[in-house]
Amino acid sequence: MKREGLTLGILGGGQLAQMLALDAIPLGVQVTVLEPAPDAGAALCARHIQAPYDDPAGLEVLAGCDAVTLEFENVPVAALEYLEGRVPVRPGAGLLAHSKHRAHEKAGLRAAGAGTAEFAVIEAESDLSGALERVGGQGILKTSELGYDGKGQRRVSSDAELRAAWEELGGVACVLEGLVPFAREVSLGVARTAAGDLAFGPLVENVHRSGILRTSLYLGGDQRAAQQARDIARRVAEAWELEGLMTLEFFELPGGELLVNEVAPRVHNSGHLTQDGGGLSQFGAQVRAVLGLPLSDWAPLLPTAMVNWVGVEDEAAQPDWDAVDALPGTHIHLYHKAWRPGRKLGHVNLTAPDSETLRARLTELERLIP
Repeated sequence: MKREGLTLGILGGGQLAQMLALDAIPLGVQVTVLEPAPDAGAALCARHIQAPYDDPAGLEVLAGCDAVTLEFENVPVAALEYLEGRVPVRPGAGLLAHSKHRAHEKAGLRAAGAGTAEFAVIEAESDLSGALERVGGQGILKTSELGYDGKGQRRVSSDAELRAAWEELGGVACVLEGLVPFAREVSLGVARTAAGDLAFGPLVENVHRSGILRTSLYLGGDQRAAQQARDIARRVAEAWELEGLMTLEFFELPGGELLVNEVAPRVHNSGHLTQDGGGLSQFGAQVRAVLGLPLSDWAPLLPTAMVNWVGVEDEAAQPDWDAVDALPGTHIHLYHKAWRPGRKLGHVNLTAPDSETLRARLTELERLIP
């Protein structure tokens, strides 16, 4: 296949599109992003079409690319309909129909043979009765669409709390998920080409703070859990006819069983550590899968971690970047985004020659980033 002159369109122009473009450039791929924001981070390394996602003129440019991918799942239906049949969109509308709607996602996961938490679909007031009991008496009510990083969610433990939470969320379609007594949260990416070639990312352990990913850790020694995650990811990727890359987030139960919590049809925050641990990154994997280039498993070659930098209430509480830079093994990635509380503004990857050294450095890195 030709390399120079390959073109990739991306719906979205934030930090994920930026990092996709940075991995595409060395492969000879020219990237165009469609993004309404004037300060799109991806504009630093890709052609930026500043227009709404469903703008016909902007979509016409993307339709002239070799393939189109995305950095977020809530793509307007009109955009997909415009591109359908004109250019390969990977992942496509069928997979997005699963992943962007929590009720469809849960049903699709179970149909593919993947375990999930108990859940109940809440689409009308009449669905509230008995729902909490069916999921075990305690749960998390989540909007079926548009929720991320802890948004659009309420924890409930009584029928009265459930009703109040549903009303607070606007009485929109929701999914009530039973609480899972997990031992830890992990994630794994899977990529698949249009020809059916599969590749997998590393099993990464994740810790969240206020509903937003705080740290991710890869040590590489948990082969039993990794194989279980790969088996589940394979079943879902094949059942959903994945073309491109998606990331599965899991709850690991105390006995070792993995339940799928959520699916993202794209590169994922927890996979950012693959940028600097050596070998292929998740961004290179998505570019390769979407364009049909040779694909292989991707995982750091060294123990690797990531710490997110998220905007806090006090804008003056900036990390000591010089100290972060001076810590051995650090790689700073800033997103060129305006500060806002709760907004992801950057991340720092960290590598070390062994697990013990990595954990010690990670403790120090977390101290330096509020």
